Amino acid sequence: MNSNSLNNKNSSVLVVDDESGMRTALQANFQRYGWRVETANGVREAARALALSSFDLVVSDIRMRDGDGFEVMCSVHESSPNTAVILLTAFGSVPEAVESMRSGAFDYLAKPISFEQLQAAAARVMERMNKKTASAAVPTTTANAGMVSSGIIGRTPALLQALQRARAAASTDADVLIEAESGTGKELLAKFIHENSDRSRKPFVAVNCAAVPEHLLESELFGHAKGAFTGASAAKAGKFELADGGTLLLDEIGEMPLNLQPKLLRILQEREFERLGETRSTRINIRVIATTNASLGSMVEQGRFRSDLYYRLNVIPLSIPPLRERLEDIPALVKYFAERFAVETNSALPVIDQGFVERLQICRWPGNIRELSNFMRRVLSLHQGATIDAACFYKEFQPLGKVHAAPTPVVDPGTTISVLEKLHVENTLALVHGNRTHAAVMLGISLRTMRNKIREYGLPPRRYA
Repeated sequence: MNSNSLNNKNSSVLVVDDESGMRTALQANFQRYGWRVETANGVREAARALALSSFDLVVSDIRMRDGDGFEVMCSVHESSPNTAVILLTAFGSVPEAVESMRSGAFDYLAKPISFEQLQAAAARVMERMNKKTASAAVPTTTANAGMVSSGIIGRTPALLQALQRARAAASTDADVLIEAESGTGKELLAKFIHENSDRSRKPFVAVNCAAVPEHLLESELFGHAKGAFTGASAAKAGKFELADGGTLLLDEIGEMPLNLQPKLLRILQEREFERLGETRSTRINIRVIATTNASLGSMVEQGRFRSDLYYRLNVIPLSIPPLRERLEDIPALVKYFAERFAVETNSALPVIDQGFVERLQICRWPGNIRELSNFMRRVLSLHQGATIDAACFYKEFQPLGKVHAAPTPVVDPGTTISVLEKLHVENTLALVHGNRTHAAVMLGISLRTMRNKIREYGLPPRRYA
C-alpha cells in the first residue's frame, strides 16, 4: 500500500479508545499522513464528538469501560450514515467479536495492530468515498445502517458465531452445506460466503431444487444441446456452466431426485459434466453451496439421500440460528423493515412504539425472519400514518397455535411481597421456557435485574438461559 494514499488533508478521523496510549499512538500516526484527528476516551465522549462534527472515518475499540464499539457505531449511523467505521478487537475477546463488526462496520482489525494494517483499511475507506463522489451514486438511506453484508442483520452471539464460520469457509474453495430452518436466511448466508470469497466478482447462480419440475431439473442444472429432447429448439447452458468461476447455490438439495444424485456426485468430484444430448465434457471451476431445511443425515438413514453425496457436500457444515434464538436482534430487524418499507412506498418513516417491539420479542416466530418480514409488511401497510404500537400488534398478529397464559399462583392472605414476587418471576420464566431475556421484557425490567432476581430468590441458574 502506498503511504501517499493516506496523504489527504481533507480527510477526518475520530479515534475512540479508553486507553490513552492507544489514542495517542493512533492520533500521531494519522496526523503524520495529514488527517484531521479528534479523539474520544469512550462511548459518551464519542457521541458528543459525533454530534458536533462529521468525520470520514471512525476508529473505535470494541470493549471500553463505559460501553462498547457497537454503541459508537449506532451513534455514527444515526448522525452520519455515510461515515465508515473500523472496529478494533483484542485477542482474548469472545470469538464472535471478530465477526460482529459486520453488523455495520466497514472493517475490523485485531489488536495488537500495526499502523500499516490500519493504513490499508483507511485507504480502502477513502477509495470507496472517492468512487462515490466521482460517480454521483444513488443517495444512501439509513435503511442500510446496521446491516451485515448480504442483508444479514444482527449481532447476537449465535448469529455472529455462524458468520464467523461462514467467513472462514469463504477463505477456502471447499463446498458448503447449510442446514437450517425455513425462513432463517440460508440463501443470504450463501451470498455472504460468496461476497467474502475470491469468487466475489464472478457469478452467483442459484437454483431451487424443489421449485423445478423433476423432468426439467437435469436440463436446468446441466444444460442441453439442440434437439436433445422434444422442444429443445436451441442449445442451452445449465446452471453449472453459468456459474463457472463463481458460486452455485443448490437450494433445498434434499429435494433432488435420487436418480440425479449420482450425476451431481460425479460433477462435485470431477468438476466436469456433459450437457444433455452431448458426449463432450465441459470442465468448470465452481464452489457449490447446498442448503436444506431438513436433516440430510436423517434422510441418508431413511434411504432418501445418497450417503456418498452427503459426505461430499458436507465438507464444511454451517447453520444459521432460528429467530427464537436471536430475539435481541428484533429491534434492528424492525428498524430495517420499517425503513425499507418507507423507501419502497416513498412514504415517511413510521414511528415504532417500544411496546410493539417488546411484544414481537415474546413471540416464537416459527417462520423465522420470513414470518417477521411478512408480519411487518402487513402492519405497516394497514396502519400507515399511525404510530405502530402494541394495539397494532394485537390487531394483526395471528399465531399458529394457542398462546397459553402463565399459571396464576395460589397464595394465602398475608403472604409477603417478596414471596409473591418470587412466584411471579418463577411463573413468568416458566411461561417463556426459561428465557431470561423474554421474561425481563414481559416484566418490564432489565436483563441485569432479572439475573439479580434469579440469584436473590435462589432459582436454579442453569435452568434459565
